[in-house]
Amino acid sequence: MAQRIALITGGMGGLGEVISTKMADAGYRVVVTYSPSNTKADAWVAEMKGKGYEVRAYPCDVGDFDSAKSCVAKVTAEVGQIDILVNNAGITRDMTFRKMGKADWDAVIRTNLDSVFNMTKHVYDGMMDRGWGRVINVSSVNGSKGAFGQTNYAAAKSGMHGFTKSLSLESARKGVTVNTISPGYIGTKMVTAIPKEILDSKILPQIPVGRLGKPEEVAGLIIYLCSEEAAFVTGANIAINGGQHMQ
Repeated sequence: MAQRIALITGGMGGLGEVISTKMADAGYRVVVTYSPSNTKADAWVAEMKGKGYEVRAYPCDVGDFDSAKSCVAKVTAEVGQIDILVNNAGITRDMTFRKMGKADWDAVIRTNLDSVFNMTKHVYDGMMDRGWGRVINVSSVNGSKGAFGQTNYAAAKSGMHGFTKSLSLESARKGVTVNTISPGYIGTKMVTAIPKEILDSKILPQIPVGRLGKPEEVAGLIIYLCSEEAAFVTGANIAINGGQHMQ
């Protein structure tokens, strides 16, 4: 069987990088997208190559439909048909609703939710025609339970799973699964930068497991969902949050 090609949006970020390397370790041919404003992309690719990872990287504004279309077309032409799409790109603009401006709302909805439509739209037909595909939408525990100061982020992350459920109904008979994963607090650079006293007093007490999640654990869940053994899992929202929030 030909090597499956996986496209991971936001694949250079803390969680995205671990997803990328672990999927490469699992035998997938990995392609990542990065923001066109990222000036360190070439250095990142070189660093990955030095570690033994031949990861291809393409600039893409995932919140822009035409940019997503162009990116997917270029990947398809230069690497091959995309079998797996991991919609991982995301941003935050946290503040209370009273302080939130329209630009703060639009930026988060555009990057976190519009991107799911934009990227999936351009790989979906190929997956359906070939009779195999995996779409994995990386949501958040806060999309399920809500969070103070995150009306924009929680709305976008919750919307991702509505997309998942509906699209999975349309694609199931063609061998294309669509799933959401909802990580809790994961030990990425962004989270570990939170002051230790806040982590110890406010965050860790909410987590029954008593620790932050590991990016490798999230990557492991994604690798499972990409597997043949997961072909009967579709339309699901799988929590990976150490017991912080249960549905």
